Amino acid sequence: MDKTVEIVIMAMVAAFLGLRLYSVLGRRAEHEERPRLEPKDVAAGAAPEFAERPNAALPPRALVPGVTPAIERGLKEIAAADRRFDTLAFLEGAKGAYRMVLEAFWQGDRAALVPLCDKDVLSAFNAAIDAREAAGERLENRLVRIDEATIVAASFEAPIARVAVRFTADIAAVTRNSDGVVVAGSLDDAVEARDLWTFSRDVTSATPDWLLDETDEG
Repeated sequence: MDKTVEIVIMAMVAAFLGLRLYSVLGRRAEHEERPRLEPKDVAAGAAPEFAERPNAALPPRALVPGVTPAIERGLKEIAAADRRFDTLAFLEGAKGAYRMVLEAFWQGDRAALVPLCDKDVLSAFNAAIDAREAAGERLENRLVRIDEATIVAASFEAPIARVAVRFTADIAAVTRNSDGVVVAGSLDDAVEARDLWTFSRDVTSATPDWLLDETDEG
């Protein structure tokens, strides 16, 4: 057989086999069941967790450490009353507020504290600033880092939502007297601070702002 004719015949056979293979695999792929994307609970007939909230206001517990059933219930009640509420976004905002409030207090910046605190907490901070200034002292504190921010309580009593967050942070603290002499602390050694702060919000308010309405040691 001519070599050229032999090559052409082999090519035709290969093409035929290729088409047959494609037709078999193609039909199989078209008739196979599509992969299931829903959780196993859904397949069993249970409703998927948080499916009723398209904004995923309360993410899985693995993303929010320490969320107990009681806390979860409180967060769900808040999310039901305030569709804009998002747990992870709230925690990030709480960490930002923690830094801003501390820095404003350390610097004696009363104006910066006004939009961040409710009237009772603001009054307590202002009294502490007044006492510090009367003693001729000033703070040179620095928030080194926030190691942890954990929600430890959540509740909703219409129209007020309240969420308590425990902060664990490293703070370098120095207090100087009127002569600039260090009377307490050291900027070289950060100490661990544990604070329990509670934030509140009127969910009927047009603004999304949360206010610090209670402080305690954690």
